[in-house]
Parts: sequence; structure tokens; C-alpha cells
Amino acid sequence: MIKYKIIGGFFMARRRNPMSEGKKNIIASLIQEYDIKTAEDIQDALKDLLGSTIQSMLEAEMDGHLGYAPYERSENSNYRNGTKSKKIRSKYGEMEINVPQDRESSFEPKIVRKRQKDISGIEDKIIAMYAKGLTTREISEQIEDIYGFEVSEGMVSDITNKLLPEIEEWQRRPLSSVYPIVFIDAVHFSVRDNGIIRKLAAYTILGINEEGKKEVLTIQIGENESSKYWLNVLNELKNRGVKDILVLCADGLTGIKESIAVAYPQTEYQRCIVHQVRNTLKYVAEKDRKAFAADLKSIYQAPSEEAGYAQMKVVTEKWQEHYPNAMKSWTANWDVISPIFKFSADVRKVIYTTNAIESLNSAYRRLNSKRSVFPSDTALLKALYLATFEVAKKWTLPIRNWGKVYGELSIMYEGRLP
Repeated sequence: MIKYKIIGGFFMARRRNPMSEGKKNIIASLIQEYDIKTAEDIQDALKDLLGSTIQSMLEAEMDGHLGYAPYERSENSNYRNGTKSKKIRSKYGEMEINVPQDRESSFEPKIVRKRQKDISGIEDKIIAMYAKGLTTREISEQIEDIYGFEVSEGMVSDITNKLLPEIEEWQRRPLSSVYPIVFIDAVHFSVRDNGIIRKLAAYTILGINEEGKKEVLTIQIGENESSKYWLNVLNELKNRGVKDILVLCADGLTGIKESIAVAYPQTEYQRCIVHQVRNTLKYVAEKDRKAFAADLKSIYQAPSEEAGYAQMKVVTEKWQEHYPNAMKSWTANWDVISPIFKFSADVRKVIYTTNAIESLNSAYRRLNSKRSVFPSDTALLKALYLATFEVAKKWTLPIRNWGKVYGELSIMYEGRLP
């Protein structure tokens, strides 16, 4: 039989060693001892064996702790003092063991620690389910279906709440001093607050670091965008060590432009082209969207700002009669759309494509599809944090053509990159 192991990110075949005579004899004995006929019989046998093995190991640990075996004479003032019944959970279900006790209560078992009730790694499984967007009720039901014991919704919440100090530490961790490119994007979620369902935005701030690798700097859950709000967010980045951002790409978030000018006066604010296009096409009938989108592409892919501006006038005039409001935002926001024209195609592609952040947004939207309403903003933050780390596991390589991009940015913003 072939098994697989991962080496350097690749799956490599590994042939299982032939079964030894010893294993064959053990299996034959098990089949005879437990009269095994079905897969369920195997599970029951393993559960019984696990309980007996743990019990034997506990007894052996007590022997080692006291320094003598049962019924041996000893001058040790400490001695066995019966057992205490304890229920534990394993991947084979719930079982009861008898933990040996000593007179001085100094015995610290290692096979099943004091106050430990679960030996199946169930907490990791619960957190993994939470990361996939399951509700506490759904997790509780699945654990009961799979493992045969009840896990209350409160217990699921308690387990996932253990993430909160970890999230707080992650949100405060030191950051790099310079990020060549930073993106800010939002996904909206429904959150229950004192019985009222509100729409909250989860703002993801994603940086491309000096090595060209993606890095989520922070996740902010907010309700009211304003200059003050964004200044607080940017100042938090400064306090965590971010001294400079070359290009910050975001949608038309209320107050973001003014806040960048205060917190990072040298930073180039680039209006997100993808959002700009999407917001424009909202005004356009389905039958005309493909042609309109092609015309918009001719604007942001123009060779220079002058050519792009001239093309914008042409597109505006072409569609003015049918869609008089569609192109107004291009004229109004040209000062934050136009910085892209100073860059080559390689840099433009990094800035106006949203591949860097769309993988995150896709994971976040899956949470939305599975949970129509989050019970609190804390529950939302936990789910976002876990989903972020699932996606970030794949971010092992620099973005495409990073060498060229970095070289151009080094010249364009001379002296600001190491």
C-alpha cells in the first residue's frame, strides 16, 4: 500500500513497510478477544484498549512517583490513597478512567494531566470548524455526530475565546519599517448587537513587504468611516513600526485621503481601479457592460496621464446620453486615479489587479455564505482571524515579477527603500 508524505511542499510516495509477524499476532488476538465482525466492533475494541492502556500507564506513573509497587513495603510517608473516577473524551468517544490518588496529593500524572478531560485534540478540531464558518450550534452537532459525546455551544465559545489573547497579540505585533504597497479593502457582515442586526465592515489592511510577499497587517471592524477613524488606524500602524508606505491603494473610503496626508504625507494614494470600474458599471445596463468595461480599460491602460485623460473625455462623451452619471466619479477623482500612469505595466498590474486581496475576500465571503448573522463583533473577529491564517498559509512566494517592480519603485521613490 502506498502512503504519502510532504517534502518541501510536494507530495512524495512512500511505501508502507510490510506488516510484521508481531502485528499480525496482535490483530489475530484482538479479533478473537473482541469477536470483531464490523468496523464499529473495531472502534469499540480500540476504545476499550485505549482506556485499559491509559489506566495501566497511570498505575505505572504512580509506582514511579512513590518509588514502590503496590503491596511492597516502603518507608515512604506518602502512599496510595485509592482512585478517583474521571471521564475523558477521545477520538473513539467518551470513556471513564480511575486516576490513582496519593495521600499527599502530590501525584501529577502526565498521560492524562489534572483537569484534562479531552485527549483527542478536540479543541483543534473545533477551531478548524470555526475557521470554516460553522456556527457554535453546528460545531456542537457535528462533534456529537462524529465522536458520540455532547459539546455544548458554551464550551465551543469558551474554546474559541482562547484565541482572543492570540488575536490581540497578533494585532499588536511589530511590523516592517517600510511597505512598498499597501491595500485596504472591506467586506461587510451582519452582526447582532443587543438584539439588533447591524451591517459592519471588516477592513483588511494587506501589505506587500520588501520581499514581495503578502502580509495582513491588521483587520479592523468598523461601522462609521471618517477621517478620525482612518487616522487612528494609520497611527496604529505607525506605532507598530511602519515608518513609510510608498503606494496605498484603497477605494473611496470616507476620510482616507485626508488621513493619509496627515499620517504618511509622502505616501501616494491610488484609488483602486477595480473598485472604480465596478462602481461605474453599476450605472450601466447589462447589455452594455461588456462594451463599457472595454472602454474603461482603454483609460487606465493608456500609456500616459495625458492620453488617459483624453480617453476619459472620449468615453464620457460616448456614453453621456445613455448613462449621464456613470463617468462623473472619474472626473471628480482623477487626482487619485491618475498616479497609476507614472508606472510601467508590471507595477500597474500589481496595483490595479486585486489578486493580492481577492483570495482573502473570497475566504471572507464564504463565511458570509455560511453564517448570515454573527452573534457579536468578537465572534466575527475570531472567524476572520482564522480564515486569514488559512489563506496566508499559501503565501510562500513573492508576487510575480517582484524584482522588476521593486527595482522600479526604488528609482521612483529614491532613498525610501533599503
